[in-house]
This record gives sequence, C-alpha cells and structure tokens, in this order.
Amino acid sequence: MTPVLVDSGFFIALYNQRESAHRRCVEAYASVRGPLITCEACITEALHILDHAALAVESILTSIEQASLRIPMSLGDATQEIRELMRKYRDTPADFADACLIHLADRFDTGDILTLDSDFKHYRWRRNRQFRLLISLD
Repeated sequence: MTPVLVDSGFFIALYNQRESAHRRCVEAYASVRGPLITCEACITEALHILDHAALAVESILTSIEQASLRIPMSLGDATQEIRELMRKYRDTPADFADACLIHLADRFDTGDILTLDSDFKHYRWRRNRQFRLLISLD
C-alpha cells in the first residue's frame, strides 16, 4: 500500500478545533488508506505548537509508538539530499521539514500528502512529479 506523507500543519489543525482547516483535516484523515509517514522535523514543529494540548501531544506520540505513524528517515543517511533540496527551492523557500518530506516522497515513491502548505503545489518529487494534496486548500 502506498504511504501518505504528513506535514506538521495537518497535525496542528487535526488536533485544534479552532483551526479553520480542522474539519477538512478530520475528513481527510478518515479517508486515508495508506500508512502514514513523516519526519522528526514535522513532529517537532507540531509538538511545539501543540504543547499546551496534552491530549494532542499524547495522541501523536502514541501513534508513533504504535507504528500507525512512521518516521522512516534518518537525517544522517539523507543529509546530502536534504541540502540539495533546500538549495533547489531556496526561492520558495523550502524549510528543513519541507525538504525532508520531499526526500521521503522520492524515497517511498509517493506524492500523496496531508498538508495545508500551498508550497507543495510548487515542489516536485522525483524531479518533475507534482504532489497530490489530499486536503483542499481552497
């Protein structure tokens, strides 16, 4: 089954009912069939913003512990690729977490992503493939 990439903004809106995209994130999450993958940078961003919401933090960490959310990337093994992606998208710019997700797309052959970041409309994986945003940004 093809994995689905998960960005930090998705976690934040999923666990914060006051976020304008909360409902769209809940609906998208319910429709996902593939395994969820992300990177530690996205987890760090989400946990930092959600640190006041203990249940949200606990839920994310439990998902990782139970392997329903996987972090299949080691920065030590991907440093050169991440550096190149950050250089390539310097004008957008691609932050560290975005570059890690692009790298995961390349590595796992998937452009399916749960994100609220419109920059993923411009990023490409495998050089020229568009990401498929599973949450409407309109």
